[in-house]
Amino acid sequence: MAKRKVQRRMRTILGEDPTAMVWCEIHKAIPKPPADVHRAAGKGRLKPRRHWLLYVGAVVFFFVVVPMMLIDKLGDRLGGPSEGRRSRNPGAARDRTPVDGQPTTGNRGREDRTDGVFDGDWDLTAGRLLLRWYTQSPEPKRLVMLARDRVCVAASPRRRLSPTKADDFRIVAEYPAHEIRVEGEAGQPRGFATFRLCFTDGSWLELGRLAEPDDADSFLRNVATGR
Repeated sequence: MAKRKVQRRMRTILGEDPTAMVWCEIHKAIPKPPADVHRAAGKGRLKPRRHWLLYVGAVVFFFVVVPMMLIDKLGDRLGGPSEGRRSRNPGAARDRTPVDGQPTTGNRGREDRTDGVFDGDWDLTAGRLLLRWYTQSPEPKRLVMLARDRVCVAASPRRRLSPTKADDFRIVAEYPAHEIRVEGEAGQPRGFATFRLCFTDGSWLELGRLAEPDDADSFLRNVATGR
């Protein structure tokens, strides 16, 4: 369940208690928009900003872990080739070549360039929201709150390690109830549940990675019953 300070913050910025709420994210990478569209929108970020502790971890890895791995590898080489290396079949690599001789690619045949993130039209409401997503906040987590007559999206103004416990989030997007519909199914597996923000102009945005399981279950039940 949401922390008390989070509940107090929601009550403060909404002026009422939300009927349902959930922490969520865009569960896939934002598709790359056309250059002219991105430029017209101010060329905002399309990826979240990393927390500084992640950079510390990367430095430790490259300057501590990697040298140890290299030293261990060097020791193996000085000790001579292993039996496994001597008996390796030189044709093994060739056996992995596709039958038709053509290189394989992970993206071959992909039709949906948006990867199910949104409807695909950058000029509609969902597309414009995506273009501003990380400009509004470098934090990927968003708090979607359902109120009596509107749906609000809030975020912390800075990158946090525990965004769901923060009490400094603010509303970054707000839509009257007659302009938006939230669609989702109850009973989805925890960790894989998603829902959509559907707008009256026909656009939609899919969100996932729902945090706080009890809040997520309550939110999806509320949405499924037709808030």
